[in-house]
Amino acid sequence: MTDLLTINDILGPDGLIAARLKSYEQRPQQIEMAEAVGQAIQNRQHLIVEAGTGVGKSFAYLVPAVLAATEPDREGLSSEPPRPKRIVISTHTISLQEQLMQKDIPLLNSVVPREFTAVLAKGRSNYLSLRRLASAGERAASLFTDDNEIDQLRDLRSWVRETGDGSKSDLMFDVLPVVWDEVSSDSSNCMGRNCPTYKDCFYYRARSRVEHAQIIVVNHALFFSDLALRRANVSILPDYDAVILDEAHTLEAVAADHLGISVTSGQVRYILNRLFNDRTNKGLFVSGGHKQAQKETVECHIAADEFFDEAYQWYLAQTSKSGKGNNGRIRQAEVLRNHLTAVLGKLAVTTRRIASTIEDPTKRQDFTAAHNRLEVLADSVNAWNKQALSDMVYWVEGYQRGRSQPRVSLRAAPVDVGPTLREELFQEVPSVIMTSATLAVGNNQSFDFFRSRIGLTQSTAQQLGSPFDYEKQARLVLVKGMPDPQKQAEEFRRHMVEQIKRYVDQTDGHAFVLFTSYSMLRFAQEALTPWLADRQLALYSQGDGIPRSEMIRRFKENPFAVLLGTESFWHGVDVPGDALQNVIIPKLPFSVPDQPLLEARLERIEESGGNPFADYSLPSAIIRFRQGFGRLIRTQQDHGMVVVLDPRVYTRRYGRVFIESLPTCQIIEESVQQSFE
Repeated sequence: MTDLLTINDILGPDGLIAARLKSYEQRPQQIEMAEAVGQAIQNRQHLIVEAGTGVGKSFAYLVPAVLAATEPDREGLSSEPPRPKRIVISTHTISLQEQLMQKDIPLLNSVVPREFTAVLAKGRSNYLSLRRLASAGERAASLFTDDNEIDQLRDLRSWVRETGDGSKSDLMFDVLPVVWDEVSSDSSNCMGRNCPTYKDCFYYRARSRVEHAQIIVVNHALFFSDLALRRANVSILPDYDAVILDEAHTLEAVAADHLGISVTSGQVRYILNRLFNDRTNKGLFVSGGHKQAQKETVECHIAADEFFDEAYQWYLAQTSKSGKGNNGRIRQAEVLRNHLTAVLGKLAVTTRRIASTIEDPTKRQDFTAAHNRLEVLADSVNAWNKQALSDMVYWVEGYQRGRSQPRVSLRAAPVDVGPTLREELFQEVPSVIMTSATLAVGNNQSFDFFRSRIGLTQSTAQQLGSPFDYEKQARLVLVKGMPDPQKQAEEFRRHMVEQIKRYVDQTDGHAFVLFTSYSMLRFAQEALTPWLADRQLALYSQGDGIPRSEMIRRFKENPFAVLLGTESFWHGVDVPGDALQNVIIPKLPFSVPDQPLLEARLERIEESGGNPFADYSLPSAIIRFRQGFGRLIRTQQDHGMVVVLDPRVYTRRYGRVFIESLPTCQIIEESVQQSFE
């Protein structure tokens, strides 16, 4: 069973996995998906697969990927091109990455009678640089401001002697960002083969493993960062023959984040403080006594404060207005006076001049890297202010806490990611497989919306339902008589809190409440806290700043609780079993139409003769709604209810499209008045 190994040999009822895992549930949909993925890779085609929860998507794409990557090279024996030998698998969430690397791939490696290599590719900054660690130790007195930072540097030197891969995830303590940034691998601070620690370099060892691997697992952020760099003939990942994009419903959003511009006031101040901080007298320019560079760094600090303060004042003025232009969007170039680019460029020249006077290549590299960072920063600020990139929407974000300096972000993103993905991904990679539980919308379950948003013009498609019995396992509760959240916002909020209490009481906690905004989450948190305390129910709220993974861990350990979450909890969260029995959705998840990027996309649709609501807002909301519904049933033993409080699901014509997009389940209509009787 080597050359003739088939998908059924591995995934079938008498296959290799079933023989190893006695509890393994054979699923016809899984084999159907695996065969479609295998054909797409073999035929060098693009494929969209919507596979309902419980299909077992990971094995359904891993098995054909492993078979394709290990297929004997038949070049010369056939007119067909050789099979792909390197396949990238990209996920959106860390939890799915961990599942692939810690469970699924090791299992396949143990049962499949073919040898294959699989690695997790991480961004370069995840790895410690031995040379930079030594350099930081030599300059610690001029770099760090307190004993805790010095202690962590000492701990890192001890850890280096024990770590397996030298990556941040291998650390047993939370390293301070200011410390890690001084010791992490950095492309601008890399000496390559000229580095004295090159042979022992953690990053290059990892890169070598990636170069020789047949299966490379990454996250979407790294994948699209690599895609953006490829436009400049640079890459993070080696070339690959096929890519499998899981959690593909997030592609447009992640691609937009990585194909634009992002510069923050904190980023600029942080980089300048690493060069010279006049309050602490610390930084790169201190140890060498570079007075002129210190002076110019102070000038950059002043220019940065002035530039970002002007940007923040402009943002406040715009957001205080009504109508268009109240969301921080900048519709014309050079609205702000930009002295910052010039002084950053001047400091970059000075830094390069200092580097040219240093004979020791290791010490010189720190200044060369600083020069490169300053140039990139100056170019980014200039490109943003001049709106140098076409077909982009530009905007400012800002907030201030107490008397601290405002936190300002300069953002730009493509209005349409489709052309870039079509040119850089779909036309370059022979086979792109995209899968998720939620990609289709409408009663005809069409993929047209998804295709249009990512620029995909030619592909095959497959839709597989869930093996779960939703009619027996799930109830959809529609609460009738609620105020309209658009026309009666305050009254809706008041009733919303009472209905959350009503349905949380029915399940004694064990509940997620999924909000569409932080403001509504905070309102509900404040209103629910005394009531929950009275009933001895724990409250885990995203408004408290707790990491998502930690919130989920606590909720699983103490299910007599209510978890309040926003956007990141609508998808990628897996709480199987009795811990989660109740998902409450107060409002249908329409995005706020005045967000700059969304506003620009809706304008583009209208300009081209389309209907912004029907063509974008509605299908986007339906996909998100389906994701939220999908949090409830994760195994064949799960039971529970999804409660929808938004009356538009039955008062508006489009409401039935939300219901039709869900799996067939028991629908219960209850009156809001029942909770007050």
